[in-house]
Amino acid sequence: MTTALTRADFGAYARLAKLDVWDYYLALPLAWTLVGGRGTGTLLLFGVGTVLVVAASVALDDVTGHRDGSDAANYGPDAPARRLARKPLLTGELTDAQAIRFACGCALAGGAVWLLLGLGAPLWTLVLLLVCLLSSVQYSWGLRISYRGGQEVFLAGFGIGLVLCGVGLVTGELTPLVVVEAVLFGLGPLLFGVYSNTADAAGDAAVGRRTVAVLASPAGNRAFITGLSLAEVALVVFAAGLGVGPWWFALALLPAMAVRVAQLRRGVGLGDVLRARKLGLLAHRVTVVSLIAVNLLGGAA
Repeated sequence: MTTALTRADFGAYARLAKLDVWDYYLALPLAWTLVGGRGTGTLLLFGVGTVLVVAASVALDDVTGHRDGSDAANYGPDAPARRLARKPLLTGELTDAQAIRFACGCALAGGAVWLLLGLGAPLWTLVLLLVCLLSSVQYSWGLRISYRGGQEVFLAGFGIGLVLCGVGLVTGELTPLVVVEAVLFGLGPLLFGVYSNTADAAGDAAVGRRTVAVLASPAGNRAFITGLSLAEVALVVFAAGLGVGPWWFALALLPAMAVRVAQLRRGVGLGDVLRARKLGLLAHRVTVVSLIAVNLLGGAA
């Protein structure tokens, strides 16, 4: 009986930490290829800290969503059981107190790992690590960044920061290619999140969560998403034109951009935001694979 309970608790905490959503963690192999395969041990430790910090952030987000009722609205009783199981506070498997203790422990442990690594890095890397840490744990807690109009900035900024910090911890040097790839990486979670926000707009509005989908008109929100998608394509084109990467940089990103266009058509053109959200995950993953290929074949470092 005790073993079964332990396994159940472990599963609930794993779902609270959203361990099945690993797209931010792709920043680590991307950074590894940007530094030419150096600093493997450092990046592995950074990865451990990153998993802990992200787990703290999403756990606190679930606590806030549980308390203000937004999760109940967005994951109602008619939600598929598998989707509802992603919210162990809603299903009663965990209590608020358990989730908060888990989040605090993860934040302290992850922050300690980041701090120890950052002490031997350039000052800009240490500062950026602290910014990423503090903003992530206050995404839905404390300052409640995501409730005060800062969600979209955080979604992109955190991803950008992870790539830059990974490179900074190993080499301490930023190149134009590093910056471009970091921005492309950060746009991935953002262009997934804006479709989630569109689907959750009613529930978010009811609890005062000020996302673009809530604040803008439907047409304005569609224009915002379209602008972000076009900006990503433009960044690839301009980076290639300016010689930031190898001459075939834009060609390597064509598959990812094709998925992005399909996502835009599905979500903005046809209004199927849930399918578009899934295509956003695919677009991000294809982008990362493409960038890794560029770095390995083109010699980023």
